[in-house]
Amino acid sequence: MTTTTPPAQAEKRAERPQTLRRNPKTGGDVVVAGASHVVLVIWSIVIVVPVLWAILSSFKTSSEIFASPFALPETWSLTNYRTAWDLAGIGRYFFNTIIVVGSALVLVMLLGSMAAYVLARFQFPGRRIIYYLFLAGNTFPIFLAIVPLFFVLKGMALLNTLPGLIITYVAFALPFTVFFLYAFFRSLPDEIAEAASVDGAGMWSTFFRIMLPMARPGLASITIFNFLGLWNQFLIPVAINTRQDNWVLSQGLAGFAGQMGYRTDFGALFASVVITILPVLIMYIIFQRQLQSSVTQGAVK
Repeated sequence: MTTTTPPAQAEKRAERPQTLRRNPKTGGDVVVAGASHVVLVIWSIVIVVPVLWAILSSFKTSSEIFASPFALPETWSLTNYRTAWDLAGIGRYFFNTIIVVGSALVLVMLLGSMAAYVLARFQFPGRRIIYYLFLAGNTFPIFLAIVPLFFVLKGMALLNTLPGLIITYVAFALPFTVFFLYAFFRSLPDEIAEAASVDGAGMWSTFFRIMLPMARPGLASITIFNFLGLWNQFLIPVAINTRQDNWVLSQGLAGFAGQMGYRTDFGALFASVVITILPVLIMYIIFQRQLQSSVTQGAVK
């Protein structure tokens, strides 16, 4: 004997919202979540507090810094920034760094993306060997190449010049860029490139107008990594760029005390530090969403 459900009851059951059942958290999950949050809070404090302290100290005089390091400045003035920018030469070093890092970043992103695309999408003899050579470049320590690099640039008349520093930055950032973007271009579907070819797009048009925009999350991530590495580079400029007119910010900060004479203006020193870290913060804010999307994309895959 079969029973039938009245139509009214069937409609009520259909209208009931379906709730998702969540697995209850165990005690271990709660402990791990709490411990991770505590570690993140401590790590945030370790990172944020020195930055805030440097910003506050950049508005103080040297006597105020030593008298009350964590107190607010008595007067909020940009005198330290003017002193650092003009007297200490930070302004000149800042523009040198912008020229060197900006030029090197454009070249390394252009050449690195093109090399990674060709190695990932095309089959030709020696492709694996070239890729392994790029991988080997990631394992080569910078300090081992300083002496040969010095004589190579000297022979090319590029020693103590900004073009020589740009070429060196590109050479050392290119292997990691190719290694990073290789996986992104390998993951792109072949059907899109084939459809572009059917529509009459050439290889250059397919790369710049279709494939390169699809790898935007990877490009944003590697741009930030390269920018941080090149902006904070110290060993290479010190070894091959000893002319003071061509110094970059890392050299300017290292020689700050010597440029100010026999005394050290700590307020101006902290102002120089703030000027140095400000472009890095701006760069991260600009590419923050792309960086997060690239991390999410990698987690989904």
